[in-house]
Amino acid sequence: MNKLYADIVSILKEDARTSAERLAVMLDKPADEIKKAIAAMEKSGVIAKYTLLVNEEKLGGEGVQALIEVKVSPQFSHGFDSIAEDIYQFEEVKSVYLMSGAYDLAVFIEGKTLREVAGFVSEKLSVMDKVLSTATHFILKKYKADGVLLEDERQKRLAVNP
Repeated sequence: MNKLYADIVSILKEDARTSAERLAVMLDKPADEIKKAIAAMEKSGVIAKYTLLVNEEKLGGEGVQALIEVKVSPQFSHGFDSIAEDIYQFEEVKSVYLMSGAYDLAVFIEGKTLREVAGFVSEKLSVMDKVLSTATHFILKKYKADGVLLEDERQKRLAVNP
């Protein structure tokens, strides 16, 4: 990736709303050059998506998120790719990563309720032929996501004297 692309990506990672005109000023380049670079990165897949980080707790969101550790039996000549593809096809699945360590895949899912997430694990994921085992970890509270603190103030706990 050339320096201009890297600089644009770095700025957009911090604020995807930064306009091409603002990027041009920041990088001392013509706006047309910035627009062409962004279009090229979108077309090539370097920029895959522009997104929004929402503090669901402040919206009163009641959804459930979980990290599921998955051990799989990789397929000959397909490795982990085929089973990962089978898993990421489910609507509940938000991210899938190949991992080093004790398990093979990290699967992040979202559901409306604990029961819905549990149902996904027991009825869709764990019954797949190549899935050997799963361990589900529910996300109880988010403190920081994508580099952003999600709390306005640090809540202080009262000291408890023994």
